[in-house]
Amino acid sequence: MLVSKEWLDEYVKVDVPVEALAEKITRSGIEIEEIIDYTKDIKNLVIGHVESIEKHPDADKLNICQVNVGEEVKQIVCGAPNVAAGQTVIVCLPGGRLPGVKIKKAKLRGVESNGMICSLGELGISSNLIPEAYEKGIYVFEEAIAPGTDALAALSLDDAVMEFGLTPNRSDCMSMIGSAFETSALYEEPLKLPESNINETIEQVADLISIEIEDATLSPYYAARIVKNVKIGPSPAHIQGRLIKAGIRPINNVVDVSNYVMLEYGQPLHMFDYDKIGSTTIKVRPATDGEKMTTLDDKERTLTAEDIVITNGTTPVALAGVMGGDFSEVTDSTVNVLIESAMFAPLNIRKTANRLNLRSESSSRFEKGVAAEFVLDALDRAAYLLQENAQGEVLSGVASAGALPQFTTNVQITTDDINRLIGFDISNTEIKNIFERLGFETKIDGDSFNVIVPSRRGDITIKEDLVEEVARIYGYDALPATLPETKTNKQVGLTDYQAKRRAVKALLQGLGLNQAITYALVSNEKSKQFALKEAETTALLMPMSEDHAVLRQSLLPHLIDVVSYNNARQMKDVAFYEIGNTFFKQEDLLPSEEEHVAGIITGLVTPTMHQGKKEQVDFFHVKGIVEALSERLGLVFRYVRSDEPMLHPGRSADIYVNETKIGIIGQLHPTVEKANDLKETYVFELDLKVLLSIQQGQIIYNMIPKFPGTSRDIALEVERKQDTGELIAEILKVDSEYLKSAEVFDVYEGEHIAQDKKSVAIRMEFLNPEQTLTDEEIKPIYDAVIERLESIGAKLRG
Repeated sequence: MLVSKEWLDEYVKVDVPVEALAEKITRSGIEIEEIIDYTKDIKNLVIGHVESIEKHPDADKLNICQVNVGEEVKQIVCGAPNVAAGQTVIVCLPGGRLPGVKIKKAKLRGVESNGMICSLGELGISSNLIPEAYEKGIYVFEEAIAPGTDALAALSLDDAVMEFGLTPNRSDCMSMIGSAFETSALYEEPLKLPESNINETIEQVADLISIEIEDATLSPYYAARIVKNVKIGPSPAHIQGRLIKAGIRPINNVVDVSNYVMLEYGQPLHMFDYDKIGSTTIKVRPATDGEKMTTLDDKERTLTAEDIVITNGTTPVALAGVMGGDFSEVTDSTVNVLIESAMFAPLNIRKTANRLNLRSESSSRFEKGVAAEFVLDALDRAAYLLQENAQGEVLSGVASAGALPQFTTNVQITTDDINRLIGFDISNTEIKNIFERLGFETKIDGDSFNVIVPSRRGDITIKEDLVEEVARIYGYDALPATLPETKTNKQVGLTDYQAKRRAVKALLQGLGLNQAITYALVSNEKSKQFALKEAETTALLMPMSEDHAVLRQSLLPHLIDVVSYNNARQMKDVAFYEIGNTFFKQEDLLPSEEEHVAGIITGLVTPTMHQGKKEQVDFFHVKGIVEALSERLGLVFRYVRSDEPMLHPGRSADIYVNETKIGIIGQLHPTVEKANDLKETYVFELDLKVLLSIQQGQIIYNMIPKFPGTSRDIALEVERKQDTGELIAEILKVDSEYLKSAEVFDVYEGEHIAQDKKSVAIRMEFLNPEQTLTDEEIKPIYDAVIERLESIGAKLRG
C-alpha cells in the first residue's frame, strides 16, 4: 500500500517529517519499505497560462508560446503536439531543475526560450500512470489555477509517499482511513473523516433498480446508488495526483472516483453504465460451470461454479470483486451511473482471481475481507464525489439486498492478562487510553475490560490480539529486558551427545570431507534405498513435486545426486559427508527421527599433480575413515558381508557393534554408478543416534611397553566365499595374553590356486610387556591358531 503524507494529513494532521513518521510506524509493527519523494531533483516548477501561440519560423514541430508565469510573461519554445493557447500548464523556469535536467535560457533554431513547458513524464512519473490524453504531450490542467502557483502543490505532488509492507492480517491499512486510524493512535491526534453531504433528488433509486442475492454465503450484502446526468471528463488535478501516487492511472472522473474511494475506505466499488445494464434488476448469483462472459480487458472468460457473477437478472455484467463486463462499462457517452458497493466471500474472490490471473487492487482487498462499517460510507462518498466532480444528480435512497454483518466484535480481557503476557506494569487508565486511541470503545469493570472492536480490524478476535495491540502502541522499545527463569544451578554446556556429534563433524572435515545439507524429502522410488532397517515410509499428503514426496530413510540417495551434480560440472574429485535425520514410520505415532551420518567419495584421494602421483579412492580408504570414527568414539566395529542391492556385492559390508547393525559401507553397484554417470564411488552410512548413545566405560591407561613385540605371518587357503573377518575372529578366540592383534594384509585369487579358492595372508602381533618373547613362547600360541583355523576349513599354504 502506497500512503501519501499529503493525503494522510487531510485526515490526521501530524506535524513531523515523513522520515520520522515512517520510523514510528515501523516501530509499531508495520514496516515502511520505501519512501518515494516526488520533490526530489525538482526546483522552480510553477503554474503557467499560455496566452498565445505561433508557429516557429524555422521548425514545423515547434511553437513559440507566450506564457504567463505570475509576475511576468515569458517566451517559451515548445514542441509538444497538444500545446494550445488558453491552457493552464506546468512550467519549469530558468535556473530550475527536473530529474536529470537543469533548465536554463536557450535558443531553439534562433528563437529565445525562457523555460520549459513540462509533461508528467519529465517530472519523473512512470508512463503507465500518466493519463492517456497526456501520454504523448504536456499535461494540461482542467481547472483554472493562478499563474505562478507552485505546480507540485497543484498536482498534489509536493509530497513523499510511504510504501507499507503489510502482512495479511493488517488489511485495515490497505486504505487511507485505516492508515489514518493507525497514525492517530500512534500520535494521539484527532481523526477527521471525509465528508459526504449528498443533495438527493426526489426521484427514488428503488423505482429504477432492485437487488436480489441468490446465495447469502457468497454475498452477504449488496447495495447500489444511482447518479444521473453525469458529465464525463478528466478528474481534478489533486485527485489525479493522488491516484498517480497510489500507483493507479487516472481514466475519467467517474472511474477515478471508484478508485479514489477504494483507496480512501478500502472498500472496492464498481461503476456501471446504468443504461447499458439492460434490466431494472441486479441479481448476484454463483456462475454456472462453463458459463462465459467478456471482461473489461476484452477477453472471453469461461466461469466455474466457484465464481460469483453480477447479472442483469440473466446475463453476467460483472465478475464480482474482480472485473466488470465489457458492455456495461463507463465510457465517454455514459450519462447515468449505477454505483455498486458490496461484500463477497473472500475465498471465492481469491480462487477466481488466481484461476483467471486477474489479481487487482479490488480483488486483493476483497480476498482479505472488507469492513462492514465502511460499505455504505464508501457508497455515499462515491455518490458525493460524482455530485461534486461530475455534476451528477444523486437519486434518493439506496437499493440493497441481504444484511450487513455486525459492525463490532466484543473481546474480554483483564489487566493481569496484559501485564502477565508482555511483562509490563500498565495501569487500567493507560490500557483504556490505548484502546480508545485505536478507536475501540472500551467499558471497564474493575480490572476487566469489554473491548468493542470495529469491523475494520477483522484481525482482532481474541484477547491475545488485544495484548499485541497494547504492546505495539505502548512501544516495543519499552519491553523490559529479563533473563528466563531456570530451576537448575547446573553449569550450562554441551550434552554428551552434542560434544560427540561435534567431534564426529570435526574428524570428518579433518579427513578432507566437505559437509553437504540436502532435502529430507525424496521420491517414492528412492525412499527405501540404503535403509538400515525395515520400516514403512512417511508420505506427504500434498507434496510440491514427485521428487519431494516422501521422508527419507537414508542420507545416501541425495548425496549421490550431489556428487552427480558436481561431476557434471567437471568436479571429478569430491568427498562429502552429511549429518541429518532419517524418518521411520511408527504405528499410531509420529515418525521416528533418527540421526545418521553418511559419506560419499569418488575420484582421487588427494590430487598431487606436481608430484606425478595419482591415488584413486578404494574400499580401504573409505573403511579407514569409518575406522577413524570408531576409534574416535571408542567403539569396535565388526564387518559382515552385505546383501544391500544398491552396493557392489564383493566390495561392501554391513557394520555391527556387538550384535546391532549400525551401518553400511561399500562401493556403489555398477548399475547405480552407470545410472548416475559416476566412476567408482564409495559410500558409508552409520546410525549416529545409536553410536553416540552408547555409554563408554572408564578409560584405562597402560604403561608403554619396555620390550619389543614380534609378528608372525601366515598364508591360508580358504573357500572364496569365506569371509576374512571370520578368520580374524577365530584367531582372536585363542586364549593368550600375548596375542595382541591379527590383520589381513593380502588376498590373492588366480594362478597356482584353485578357482574356488583364495589365499589370505594374515599378520599376527605378539607382545609381552614384561620381557622379550622367545620362539618357544610363541610356538604354542601359533599352533593353537593353526588348529582353530583348520577346524573351520582353512588350510595352511606351504
